Amino acid sequence: MRPGPLNLITDVPGLLVGHAHDAALRSGCTVITADAPFTAAVHIMGGAPGTRETDLLAPDRLVQKVDALVLSGGSAFGLDAASGVADTLRAQDRGFPVGPVRVPIVPAAILFDLLNGGDKAWDRNPYYALGRQALTAAATDFALGTVGAGFGATTDRLKGGLGSASAILPSGITVGALVAVNSLGSVTVGDGPHFWAASWEEGSEFGGLGPAPRYPSANAPLPTKRRGEATTIAIVATDAALTKPQAQRMATAAHDGMARAILPSHTLLDGDLVFAAATGARPLSDEATDSFQIGHAAATCLARAIARAVFMARAAEGDPQPTYHARFGRRG
Repeated sequence: MRPGPLNLITDVPGLLVGHAHDAALRSGCTVITADAPFTAAVHIMGGAPGTRETDLLAPDRLVQKVDALVLSGGSAFGLDAASGVADTLRAQDRGFPVGPVRVPIVPAAILFDLLNGGDKAWDRNPYYALGRQALTAAATDFALGTVGAGFGATTDRLKGGLGSASAILPSGITVGALVAVNSLGSVTVGDGPHFWAASWEEGSEFGGLGPAPRYPSANAPLPTKRRGEATTIAIVATDAALTKPQAQRMATAAHDGMARAILPSHTLLDGDLVFAAATGARPLSDEATDSFQIGHAAATCLARAIARAVFMARAAEGDPQPTYHARFGRRG
């Protein structure tokens, strides 16, 4: 496998990503969409998720494709970002046809960033407008780090962020990941700068430090956030022609990447969730082999994207946590 030309989820042809955030709010949202509806699925392993329209992504549901997926800060308030996206898509005459009406299908997931020091004393929920802005900004190239859904994110002791990575398989199939890292667990090993995801790094995409020294497996970590303050939400995507059950399996496999990059992950206090998206542009030539490799690539890309999210975070006045670079003084 090798990274795609952008090393972003938009290396999957046809996908677009847009961000919107508010510096005073210290929060934002990220939207992924495409020119045509795409197959989607979801797998949730965290104990405290916040979601919209995830039930219809089950393999046995009527709707087979979606128009966009939304990742947002703001806890339950952030789910309104999907309403802004849906209304904008409807104005573009996009959505599931129901007689003369089109209903855009926009599943969403949120993370908790309400206690990061931003101004949360709004009179009107700001996430609806942020959703509209993010969809309007959707493009193939986009920023990482302190942007979009990752703008106000934190980890156990470092500033979190928004990350992405991609891989091209020997078959020519492309796989990518997009993630907002707001985890209860740590993305770095012990008190040092090495990332748990280092074994999967491509080049120096998050510093090039290589694998970390051995960390005592007997250590029992304690939660450093209060109940309900964490969650890592992600999307993995491919241009392969996957059914909804196959897409769900890709999302399930991708959770391995989260576990490789965050210690611990999938806790009762996190809402860890992975969406899967498949554009269907490239038929599978060997279903067993291609599905096997797609799942592995999804996990690998997600681990890399998590490390990149934290590595690319930028400092801002009033941050409750230091950035990776502020703490370790390193640049990649």
